[in-house]
Amino acid sequence: MPDFDAATNFFLVLTIVANVAVVLVALLGVAALVSRGGRDAWTSLARVIGPQGVLLAWIVAVVTTAGSLYYSEHLGFLPCELCWYQRILMYPLVFVLGVGWLRRDRKVWMTALPFLVVGAPLSLYHWLVERVPSFAESSSCSVVAPCSAPYFEKLGFVTLAWMCLSSFLLIGSLLALAATAARDTGREGAAPTVDDRSGRTTGDLEEAQQRRGRTPGSPERSEPEVPERSGPEVKEITT
Repeated sequence: MPDFDAATNFFLVLTIVANVAVVLVALLGVAALVSRGGRDAWTSLARVIGPQGVLLAWIVAVVTTAGSLYYSEHLGFLPCELCWYQRILMYPLVFVLGVGWLRRDRKVWMTALPFLVVGAPLSLYHWLVERVPSFAESSSCSVVAPCSAPYFEKLGFVTLAWMCLSSFLLIGSLLALAATAARDTGREGAAPTVDDRSGRTTGDLEEAQQRRGRTPGSPERSEPEVPERSGPEVKEITT
């Protein structure tokens, strides 16, 4: 089947690229937790990829959804029970991430997180069911569409379940970079408030008030003016 071979090789290349990207992001994330250089590298990567992280994650979800529909609707692959569960968790991400990108929602990762937290382990479990007999015995898939029999296997480990797992992990990695970039942008955009009368920032005014023993935010009291005292008036005495 030429269509099957071409499509499978195409998705195989995308899967390998996704796996490499996920491994690199994971290693950089671990390095960011233990070293200053790792944190700087993570921040630099987030500044480059993060602003488009939600858009890239949406593209991954769209390609994954289109691929699953291609195999089932065009090639006639009957989805198993675990495949349907993975679809239920992947398909909504197309709308969640798409709307989040259009609205420039910096917290869209919070909406997508439950789908990723459940979807990635489920895909891993499905992949183990295909390879480990003890996992296959614990599954309750039907005989018509068994979960333990993959339709194909490339490079000795890449199946449809592994492709779906790679998509979930790549979406999570991109959203992590996007969240980091949004956080850094929010910090840099917080400019200090300047007082129109004195030209000093709010922080400077509060520090000056604390030095004078007043509560920050209370109005400054002007010092009372002391009238100048003139010397005793000398009267000229004429004789």
